[in-house]
Amino acid sequence: MTGSIKRLAVPLSDNDARLELLGPRHYDGLRAACAADPDIWDIYPVNMTGDDFDRVMEARERFHDAGKWINYAVLHAGEVVGISSYIDPVERDGVVEIGGTYIAPQVRGTGFNGTIKRLMIDNALAAGFTRIEFRIDTRNTRSMAAVAKLGATHEGTLRKNRVTWTGYVRDTAVFGLLANEWQQH
Repeated sequence: MTGSIKRLAVPLSDNDARLELLGPRHYDGLRAACAADPDIWDIYPVNMTGDDFDRVMEARERFHDAGKWINYAVLHAGEVVGISSYIDPVERDGVVEIGGTYIAPQVRGTGFNGTIKRLMIDNALAAGFTRIEFRIDTRNTRSMAAVAKLGATHEGTLRKNRVTWTGYVRDTAVFGLLANEWQQH
């Protein structure tokens, strides 16, 4: 990992919210958190329940090792309640995506996800990135509303651009947040 990309890969915390670099020690808690809402996985690109969990974790590890993803276990009061990642950080362009996020039902709607996203945005900007992207299945209206609430701008929709694990060909809403917009937020 190079300079600003290496600076992304640090633990982050704010009160009961903590992001730790994802490792095998988190897998049992994450597996349980993902199983808490089996119906939501239909609007995700991958399934993180049942036998698919291990395959997805192996893929995330490969992406992480290749410098393409920085994976975090998301903890609330010490309990693993989800996952989130920096995706495809491009240091030269100052661009990184925040995604691959799942938050368990017990902390949704509490402001917890906003805290997690603020920690990740602040960290990315401090590491020298100037543009944060979010790419969301258009069926996931809750996530689109959450990133808009953070001040991200819906910049467009990629039509029929990704086949999900169910075979559904999704449309992807692209949101962007620039450093100067976050400072004004």
